[in-house]
Order: sequence, then C-alpha cells, then structure tokens
Amino acid sequence: MTSSRRDFLKIAGASALTLLAPSIFVPTWAEDAMVIPPGRAYGPTPALSARRWAMAVDLARCTTDCTDCIAACHAVHNVPNFSNSKDDVKWIWTEPFTAVFPAENHPYSGQALQKLKVPVLCNHCDNPPCVRVCPTGATFARPDGIVMMDYHRCIGCRLCMAACPYGARSMNYRDPRPGISAINPNFPTRAKGVVEKCNFCEERLAKGIPPACVAACRQKALVFGDVEDPRSDIRLLLEKRFSLRRRAHLGTGPQIYYLL
Repeated sequence: MTSSRRDFLKIAGASALTLLAPSIFVPTWAEDAMVIPPGRAYGPTPALSARRWAMAVDLARCTTDCTDCIAACHAVHNVPNFSNSKDDVKWIWTEPFTAVFPAENHPYSGQALQKLKVPVLCNHCDNPPCVRVCPTGATFARPDGIVMMDYHRCIGCRLCMAACPYGARSMNYRDPRPGISAINPNFPTRAKGVVEKCNFCEERLAKGIPPACVAACRQKALVFGDVEDPRSDIRLLLEKRFSLRRRAHLGTGPQIYYLL
C-alpha cells in the first residue's frame, strides 16, 4: 500500500468517526440562545409552563418616572441603544395613556391618568397578524401563546411590522452590537436586517424564572402567569379589577391587560 493511499484511508476513517459520534459539545451560551420548547427544563429548576401566558399591568402601582422594567429587559436581551429615533430598537417602552388608549381619553378623566406613562410591549396576540403575513415563518406562535421570532429565518421584509397594530416590532437598520454597552453572553445578539421584539422571556421561563421585567419591577405592577388557570394571580386580578386591552376591537386577542 502506497503512502498516499494509507494517508487517504486515515483521513476517511477519522471523518467517519466524527459523523458517528453520539454527541457534539455545545457551549452553554449557545444552548441558551436556542429556541426552547414550552415546558422543557433548561436549568437547575423546573421550567415554568402555562396553557396561555399573559401579563397584567397594574396602572395603580406603575409610576411614571420608573424605568426598571425597560432597563432589565433591554440588558438581558442585548437591546441596543443608539440614542436616535431613526435606529431605535425597543422591546418595552412607555407611551402616554392618552396615546395608548385614545378612546378612553376625555377632558374629565383626571390629570393623573392623562399624565401617566404606560409600559407597552408585544401583546402576544391570540390571533397575531404578524404571524399570518410572515413569508418565511420567522415569526410564529407557540402553543402557550408566546409569539416568537426566529432571527435566522427573518429576511427583513418588515411585513410583520406593517401588520402589527401596536408598533411592537423593531427593525435593525444597522449592526446592533456597537449600541450594546455590556453584551449578555446568555442571549444572542442580532444582525443587521432582522426584526426583533419582546419574547415574554421564553428563555428564562425554560429555566424556571419569571420574565426580567416582572422580576425588576419594585412596585409589583407587572403580574405574569397562566390566564387560563383560574387559580393564578393574573386570573384572580382580572376577575376582581376592570382592565383594558389595546385595540381589542381589531380581533387580535391581545394578552397584555391594563388594570385600572
């Protein structure tokens, strides 16, 4: 057997062993970046699961000058800050109550309500129009109601942005990484040309911990849970308190409830 033939067989054998290997090492940061199926544990504690995730915002507790939920969400998810509206990327932000609920605004509603800044985010709708218009399946709804984004399948067509009646999606018109002050290695950074939005912290739910915004809220104004569980905190609140949903008349079935 010639030397060249022997070397070829060695290389072929090594390649076959690689293909037959039972597992491939995946670093922790890469595992955390994967889309984790609902109910699958991905940490030391059991995963949090629900038939239908939803969030309630208690406007009686929410204070206008507080931005803890925004800071926590954006830090955890590597949301860039370019300090200009043209390139603005946001997962949670605030808007005046009168802009969020224009139909509820009248001259006698009170100064406190008219001056109130309301946190807004993706509504994780029961009937999400963004999912219907996405040509690649990059945005999709999980069985537990969370509307997800697959950044690798997004082609940046922005049809989902046009379809969303809440303005809850942001386009990365430039590389977001220079706008991130401290990159969290446990969540993937995005690329130029893709759309992103709130994901209800699905990667944290898989580790058995609540969304970052809920954990950061000192006023306990954000309540997150299974809206289909009659014993859950959010369900009990919704049964006792009057709530509003943004543009519910459009038939999207938004799952962010604002308690008055």
